[in-house]
Amino acid sequence: MIAKLQCVVLDCPDIVALSGFYQALLGGVVNQPDPRWALDDRWATLHVDGLVLAFQLAEDHQPPTWLDPSRPQQFHLDLGVTDLDEAQAEVLRLGGALLDAGNDRRNWRVFADPAGHPFCLVQE
Repeated sequence: MIAKLQCVVLDCPDIVALSGFYQALLGGVVNQPDPRWALDDRWATLHVDGLVLAFQLAEDHQPPTWLDPSRPQQFHLDLGVTDLDEAQAEVLRLGGALLDAGNDRRNWRVFADPAGHPFCLVQE
């Protein structure tokens, strides 16, 4: 092993809004004190079950365009849920957008967070 994953960082235009979106989706603590990072108006974190998502201000953020190779997704999160329909309703209520209803794949759906990053809800 060469390295240990510390966090996944998402560029976004509003770190408060996006960290709040993922906190509502996943639980956890926004901006929990952590000696690895200095929190400021350009950086926020979300600690969830021993993992960390970080949010970095990118004022000119251009979200990926789903299934458009000119602005590819580059990465995405897969999030396990027990009830796909219920989870979808909550994601949409929180400001997420449905990108792919997965009609040919009944066990997952693709969404975008409020900053446009794609993520999947996967039925466990």
